[in-house]
Amino acid sequence: MSTTNNELRVGMVGYAFMGAAHSQAWRTVNRVYDLPARARMALICGRDAGKVADAADRLGWDEHTTDWRELVNRPDIDVVDICTPGDSHAEIALAALAAGKHVLCEKPLANTVAEAREMAAAAATAQAGGARSMCGFNYRRVPAVALMRQLIADGRLGEIRHVRATYLQDWIVDPQFPLVWRLRKEVSGSGALGDIGAHIIDLTQYVTGQRISGVSAVTETFVKERPLPAESSGLAAQADGAGAATGPVTVDDAAIFVARLDGGALATYEATRFATGRKNALRVEINGSLGSVAFDLERLNELEFLDATRPAAEQGFNRILVTEAEHPYLSAWWPPGHIIGYEHSFTHQMRDFIEAVATGVDPSPSFAEALQVQLVLDAVTRSAELGSSWAAVEPSMATAAA
Repeated sequence: MSTTNNELRVGMVGYAFMGAAHSQAWRTVNRVYDLPARARMALICGRDAGKVADAADRLGWDEHTTDWRELVNRPDIDVVDICTPGDSHAEIALAALAAGKHVLCEKPLANTVAEAREMAAAAATAQAGGARSMCGFNYRRVPAVALMRQLIADGRLGEIRHVRATYLQDWIVDPQFPLVWRLRKEVSGSGALGDIGAHIIDLTQYVTGQRISGVSAVTETFVKERPLPAESSGLAAQADGAGAATGPVTVDDAAIFVARLDGGALATYEATRFATGRKNALRVEINGSLGSVAFDLERLNELEFLDATRPAAEQGFNRILVTEAEHPYLSAWWPPGHIIGYEHSFTHQMRDFIEAVATGVDPSPSFAEALQVQLVLDAVTRSAELGSSWAAVEPSMATAAA
């Protein structure tokens, strides 16, 4: 599909947390970057007519609808942006790809490996007709993360030996927090594992260039029954009053696993929504034969770097303030030392997606790459179900072709 009048008309399905984040990025990206095509926020879709109308006005969309099929099939829509819960990713993406649309889909790609395989296959078929697809792992687009990848690719850490990754939150510590959709497997696919664990799986594979080949895992659900919510909602939901009926939590609250990467590195991963006091604490540290590097999302403009080739008396972790124009993504933003935030990762994501679509290049992470992350999630689940037995990660189309 080619752009019309150098314009990409975007239709987005979903308007809650991720919908708002994506909308901010679509509004901003062409005002910051000089791109080969301009994004137009043409149509937003949601199930509730009143709420989606309000969202269209508040977030800056031209039109709104309650029928995602209308959005997918409209001939004037070039891009379908999927910001819905995981149970609808596959159906919407498959229909959009069949209609020849470019597709951006939030992570994790799907709720099951079977769905993810079907989506990756459909994306490969649609690619022949010019339709591009990408999965939205936005933390790849944090400048400090991109710099971490660059340092590793340039050999500054030498042989990678250890990968250490945690993603800690606490928003469901209270047992009276309601049974929102993220706590129901039929909607979300998994709990902390898929919601935040997928991020650190993708991020560590991205920066190291190595893939997870096998895992040994444990998972736990600490609160097994919760009050039903007053309405379907997200991170700030309210229970349906005192004495509300309850329902079973059908996903994991926490997942911990050790892993081996195909380049020889050993890795540890922890994803939990029960780390009391931790709000959005993603941290990754990579240790190599020539140095180490560490990133903390709550200090996202900084990177810790140790160069072990320096004399012992001069060694120590250096704080790199990632705000220079020559750092990834930052040439279009502020003078050095003027920091950016969480929302900028989505603007950078849209920049990369628009450039890829407009120039006919395959964006990354592709659906095939996102399928590989899904296969790691599946291996973690299988291992935990079998008492932490070692589980190999099944090959994806991407690894089979490599």
